[in-house]
Parts: sequence; C-alpha cells; structure tokens
Amino acid sequence: MDLYHLVTDLCRNPRHTRWIAPLLLLADAVLCGLIIWKIPYTEIDWTTYMQQVSLYHAGERDYTAIKGDTGPLVYPAAHVYIYSFLHGVTDQGRDIAFGQVLFAGLYILTLATVMACYVRARAPPYLFPLLVLSKRLHSVYVLRLFNDGIAALAMWVSILLFQRRSFTAAVAVWSFGVGIKMSLLLLAPAVAVIVALSGGIRASMRLAFLAVLIQVLLAIPFLRENPVGYVSRAFELTRQFLFKWTVNWRFVGEEVFLSRPFSLALLAVHVSLLGLFVATCWLRPSGSNVVAFAHNFLKGRQPTVILSNLFVTTTLLTSLAIGLLCARSLHYQFFAYLSWTTPFLLWRAGFHLVILYAVWAVQEWAWNVFPSTTASSIVVVLCLAVQVLGVLLNKRGESDGSRFEKDKVENEGHLKAS
Repeated sequence: MDLYHLVTDLCRNPRHTRWIAPLLLLADAVLCGLIIWKIPYTEIDWTTYMQQVSLYHAGERDYTAIKGDTGPLVYPAAHVYIYSFLHGVTDQGRDIAFGQVLFAGLYILTLATVMACYVRARAPPYLFPLLVLSKRLHSVYVLRLFNDGIAALAMWVSILLFQRRSFTAAVAVWSFGVGIKMSLLLLAPAVAVIVALSGGIRASMRLAFLAVLIQVLLAIPFLRENPVGYVSRAFELTRQFLFKWTVNWRFVGEEVFLSRPFSLALLAVHVSLLGLFVATCWLRPSGSNVVAFAHNFLKGRQPTVILSNLFVTTTLLTSLAIGLLCARSLHYQFFAYLSWTTPFLLWRAGFHLVILYAVWAVQEWAWNVFPSTTASSIVVVLCLAVQVLGVLLNKRGESDGSRFEKDKVENEGHLKAS
C-alpha cells in the first residue's frame, strides 16, 4: 500500500512537477540532438521560404510577386522577417544543419514554456511525459523547419502571459504570432472573452486596437506597395486547399471536401460550438448569461473578474481545438499547435488516466500515417471531437479559482499596468 500511495502521489501531486519537468526537458534536449545526428533532414518548404526571402532582400515588396518552388508567399509579414534572419545566419539557407540546431533550441524553449503553463495551471505530473513523446512533433520542428513551430512558441508565451495577467504583453505576443501564421486567429474568440471578463469594455477596445496596430506596423513595407495584394495573400480566408494533403477530412471524399456546402457546414458548426462554449462555460465566472453580460459590458457596468490560470488555459486551448476540429484541411505541421494541447484538454475533460493515454496514443498514430487514409482521418477528427466535447460536458470546476473582483478599479489597474 505504501508503494501504491507513493506512485499515486508521484503521478497526481502537482508539486512533483518541479523536478519531473526539468528532467524531461533535459532528456528531450538529448533526443533532439540524436534526431539531428541520426535522421536525415527532409526538404519540404525550407527552400521555398529561402527563395521568397531572397526576393524580399532583393527589394520586392509586392506580396503577389513573391514566390518559390512550391508556390506564392501566403504568410503574414512577421514570417518574412523571421526567415530573413534565418536566411542570414544559415548562409542563405544552405547551412541546414545549423538551421536544425536553431529549431531544436526553438523546440526546447517552447516545451519549457508549455511546461510552465501546465505548472501554473496545476496540471498533474502524469501529463508531462506526453509532452515529450510525440514523434510527429519532433519531425515538424527538427526535420521540417516549419514556421508553425515559431507560431506555436508565440501562442504558448501569450498563454503564459495571460496566466500572469500581463494582458497587454499577452495580446501583443499573440498578435505577433498571428503575424507569423494566421492559424493563431483560432484563439481570437477566447482572447476576446478573457479580456472582456478581466478588464471591461475600455480595456477590450484598447487591446483590440493594439492587436490591429501590430499587424499594420508589421505590414507597412508591403502595404505601401500593394495593400490589397498583401491582405489577400497573408490572410487568405478563402484559400482552396488540396485534397491530397489533408490529414483530417479525407474520409468524406474529394468531391465533398471541395464543395461549398461542406465548407459552410464546418463554419456553422464552428460558430455554434463557440456560441455554446460562451453560453455554458466561458461566461460562467461573470455570473451572467450572454444577454445580461453583453448588455452590462456595452454599458460599462459588468463587474470584472480575476480569472484562474486553469480557466485561462482551458479557455484558450479549447478555442484552438474547436477551430482545428472545424478546419476544412489540417496539414501535418498543424500538429505543432495540437500536440501539447491534447493532454491538457483530455485532463480537463475529466477522463480516466488510462483513457487519456489511449486517446493520446491513437491520435499520435493517426498524425504519423502518411499519406493520411480514411481510417487515420476519422481518428484525427474523432480525437479532436473527444477533446472539445469532453471539456464541454465536464461541468466540474469550469471556473475553478475564478472570483468576482469586488473593487473593479483594482482589476482594471492590472490591465493598465500590464
């Protein structure tokens, strides 16, 4: 019985993460080194990134004229600046080994940030091994050098800053991440709710302006040349994805996948799920229903709330998972956002440890099937649905640690100070 209690305590007591997390981080750093040493690099988009950046260095500022072997530039301006730096330090992209070392460092830095977020949310130690065991995630970072790894770092840093109630810095980092890849727009509904709950309408308007301003400042060189071309390429919401690369909806068939009704149906489900979470989960700390909250918020009379780290993390990651579930096409690099999200959401869904590990393992299998199959794509969608619906249906502790702030001015002071 003593051994049983010891093992249970090691698995479930958050205080053990103080020594478990550093050990796992060190072990993963060694693993990254071994991957770079032993496994050949796979070329996918790195050369195209470097070709596009070369055109930028040559003075091209018209986004529609910046192209590479695998297609046009379809990412926002921060992507260009980051890969311009990488272009410079990797001998114009030729020193791929050094690029891999840099991305290994990026991976470890992101993992450390993820672990810090888990610790602040008091996640149990048994989740932490799942953060370092993903084959696909190591591939995305160290063998593919995708920009999604950089965007994922911005996402997790912003989550950590939201946990610390550094709202201005959190929104700034999140907006910069959107400037790398617009996938982070999937967090926008949760960001809006958290800011509205924490600071009221004035803080919400100020931070919304900051987020938009950062996008404008990043894009100035390109907006001067061809503003319509920049916006249409960097934030192309109507982009038609190729069926052959999809990881999630292959099982519906190419005709359905490419159809407009299917796209509209996914959008409707996305909006409906967001509305359901707002109505049943995300506004619960306010003590108001949607209509009452909206009325009081617009009038500036809604009491502000201090939100727990657990609530903040759950809300942001759920918003991401809803977006991924309803996305028409997920590619393998999107696992950079999902892999570290899944253990947390399965835990917040209240699943037993065995079920949690089983869902994680099945999802990991599905994302490592290449090319995707009918079976693997069904598993990808089902695992995302389990995470989203699991959190929605688990009503225990949705607002754990959240409380009304009796003195509204004090909480608004947090926003102003940040």
